[in-house]
Amino acid sequence: MSQLATGRRLLVFARNPLPGRVKTRLIPSLGAVAATAVYRQLLQDTLLSAAQVACVDSEVWLDGGEPVPWLADFAAANGLAMRQQSGDDLGMRMHAAFSASLRSAERVVLIGSDCPDFAPAYLEAAFAALAEQDAVLGPAIDGGYVLIGLRAAPALLFKDIAWGTPQVLAVTRDRLCQLGWRWTELPPRHDIDEPGDLQRFPRLAAIAETAIVGCR
Repeated sequence: MSQLATGRRLLVFARNPLPGRVKTRLIPSLGAVAATAVYRQLLQDTLLSAAQVACVDSEVWLDGGEPVPWLADFAAANGLAMRQQSGDDLGMRMHAAFSASLRSAERVVLIGSDCPDFAPAYLEAAFAALAEQDAVLGPAIDGGYVLIGLRAAPALLFKDIAWGTPQVLAVTRDRLCQLGWRWTELPPRHDIDEPGDLQRFPRLAAIAETAIVGCR
């Protein structure tokens, strides 16, 4: 489907799943190989959900470099375009991606690849909210957000934010208030950052354990 066909675009921010570069907070407990196995599964599940949302142009925005072969093949097989992030920090990269996408799409939703709960219905709800609201947020239990959707992309929403801290969601709400925007929030979701987060998701914990055993 062409990018101009739907007016709805889904951006998946992702990292190349290479040992030592992903899920670094899991590495001290699991090791780099097991942490990468967890991230690879998270990314694959996220992309599958993205590909199942109807009437949406979905794209993978990679943090740099050529995608590893399985990621390139997986994206191509599921009709997901590959893009490159640009910018010095996460906020700048998100702002640049939104700005570029909103030139040819009316509603843009951006998600990361750390949340195990991105069901297609959850992503569809974000686009539905943008039919009536200026923005939509998917809060994370830890105080950040796992999803943000916009119809315009002012820099205020992305600059001078301490990404990865529990204050991100509160600061973003305050910025939306400063803009005078109307927004809605989806049900909060867990993401995977710390080893303890895996306890809520037995399948991911089992993947980590299998990878650890394979390294012995």
